[in-house]
Amino acid sequence: MRLKSRTFAQHLQGPGEYKEMAPADGKVVVIDCFPESVESHQDEDAIIAVDVIRATTVVVTAVARGRKCFPVPTLEAAVALAGELSNPLLVGELGGNMPFGFHLNNSPAEIDLRTDIDRPMVLLSTSGSRLICAGNQSQSMYVACLRNWKAAAGQLRNRHRKIAVIGAGARGEFREEDELCCAWIAEELVGLGFEAQDKKTADIISKWSGAPLEEITRGASADYLRRTDQTRDLDFIVTHVNDLDRVYRFERGGVIEE
Repeated sequence: MRLKSRTFAQHLQGPGEYKEMAPADGKVVVIDCFPESVESHQDEDAIIAVDVIRATTVVVTAVARGRKCFPVPTLEAAVALAGELSNPLLVGELGGNMPFGFHLNNSPAEIDLRTDIDRPMVLLSTSGSRLICAGNQSQSMYVACLRNWKAAAGQLRNRHRKIAVIGAGARGEFREEDELCCAWIAEELVGLGFEAQDKKTADIISKWSGAPLEEITRGASADYLRRTDQTRDLDFIVTHVNDLDRVYRFERGGVIEE
């Protein structure tokens, strides 16, 4: 079921009043979740990977500061790549725990404060880095978070006709922060002339349209950060929203800023 963009690209002008946007002209956007779902989106020519808490926020923050960043899907891949790089910074977690020999947890707040920008970052995470690495060579893979969600939609609208916005998820759940970010990106694309590809996508857009950012602080991921005394990252995420006007693309093993 493909739903016309005019249904979901309506912006409230006041109680009960909507402004309709242009029709979709054949462009479609779909929302999904989990690294494993990438395989079912072979028809999409672009994927936007979203892991707000915290992998894609770490990636975007590091690259925006000028650091080279190399996401990897497994611990074995991280160790192998680290052996090929000069003085790499090993960053990340598996199941919430920092692997032995790593220098830093999956922390955007700490990455933002570090001054050793010359050290290339190898990033491993339970879901986010696997998602980034899961596309195929015929697809363009982009990395987005709350810092660049609007730029991702605005700058990619004329590059691609079929876009999948995929949240990393955690413990079998499409977490609130990823749903919100995916929905905001998709809604922006719909407003720029795309169609929601299916009812699931349309429902997620509707659920989060106009939702306050504070909603993500009530979810399981935010609770985990509070329980583990990592609230600096939560504070960083909610205070850095739409502050980067750049697109970040994963190619040849690294993430680059465009």
